[in-house]
Amino acid sequence: MKRIGHICLFAGVAWLALVVTGQDVNGQNAPSWKAGAAAIDITPDGPVWMAGYSKRDKPSEGVAQRIHAKALAIDDNTNGRMVIVTLDLIRVPRQLRDAVEQRVHEQYELAPESLLLNASHTHSGPAPESRGVDDPIHAKKADSYQRVLEDKIVQVIGEALSRSRPADLSFTRARAGFAMNRRLRVGHEIRNSPNPDGPVDHDVPVLRVTDSDGNLTAVLFGYACHNTVTGFYTINGDYAGYAQAYLEEEHPGAVALFLMGAGGDQNPYPRHASLEQSAQHGRALANAVEAAMQVTIQRAVHGPLRSALGYAELEYAEISRADLERRAGSRDSGEARRAETLLKEHQAGTLDASYPCPVQVVQFGADLTMVAIGGETTVEYSLRLKRELKSGPAAVWVAGYSNDGFGYLGSKRVIVEGGYEGYSANLRRHPGPWASNTEERVIQQVYDLMGTINH
Repeated sequence: MKRIGHICLFAGVAWLALVVTGQDVNGQNAPSWKAGAAAIDITPDGPVWMAGYSKRDKPSEGVAQRIHAKALAIDDNTNGRMVIVTLDLIRVPRQLRDAVEQRVHEQYELAPESLLLNASHTHSGPAPESRGVDDPIHAKKADSYQRVLEDKIVQVIGEALSRSRPADLSFTRARAGFAMNRRLRVGHEIRNSPNPDGPVDHDVPVLRVTDSDGNLTAVLFGYACHNTVTGFYTINGDYAGYAQAYLEEEHPGAVALFLMGAGGDQNPYPRHASLEQSAQHGRALANAVEAAMQVTIQRAVHGPLRSALGYAELEYAEISRADLERRAGSRDSGEARRAETLLKEHQAGTLDASYPCPVQVVQFGADLTMVAIGGETTVEYSLRLKRELKSGPAAVWVAGYSNDGFGYLGSKRVIVEGGYEGYSANLRRHPGPWASNTEERVIQQVYDLMGTINH
């Protein structure tokens, strides 16, 4: 990786990491785990259609930064296993998750609930599926890339499992301040524009993995913000890619993995900027992770490790034929084509009434609860879950963009307000917007899964 400045952004990161009480990781009650991490290059060969911006009208033009799939395998030595896979991609296609899930179950006896796939949501990566790629040649390339991607994800999971060694886990967190809410009310309209008064989640959760000699072998960290600093035609991982690269540069031999948070309505600003700006945000995030890891006393993470995977059945708001006819006349060609298809389904009585949103809970003893939700999860899911689940002793970590990139998942407030995340963005992938009970269905699924784990 070309190094673009060793930049310290004091405004972008809170240097004082927030200490969480718990046993010192060097104390006599340190946990007994096995863990292994691995990375594999998933940069496409040659020009490909890129994902993230519909206005792009040509394939990629070179590579500014290599992109990767990474896996962290964790075993509590009592039959509790978990593999977390992070991808420098726009989303996790549902069919990709299904294919990988089946193969790793057959090859490694890894249960579905023990596999978590998360996408960084970089808008400067390849299209991971042919859906949305209008050019027929590049649509075939996208399908071919997905097959290669599937093989590489299965491979990197196997490598992480094979590298598992005795390890200690610890949790801490810091803060980074460059994310800003992007839903600004102007009169009766919600605009996609910086809103400094809107809800944000500036937490940077960090899971630190060390070997029996205390050496850092892996660090899993998260942040809730779109990866949309850059918007041109060169492949790169955006700020999350730079943050991972900086951490691995500072800690040779360690694997740094970025877990995307509930950043569906959060943007880095300025957007559509230079690689240097992307690197600055990456440095700010890496600095936050470093600050967290420098805390003298951190929360030692103990077992047992338990996980559960379920689906919240999300209903669509009532959809009328008149609404579909109006949308079929849209100047947005993608929305119009989608509406024409839906009109045929409406006429045939086959229009979908709901969609299954994956929800996953991973419980690390009484020390850490991780919740992973599908779709472009907006920030209020994270804020609510951390508020409600924090009544117990465990720290709470919420990830969006996990296991199925089916489109935006707005909170009740976002859905009621409408705007891009609450209404218009979903019209290309779904019959209509979500019903107003969507948030409650997702949250209830989280509680149901926690009940299953703790039963």
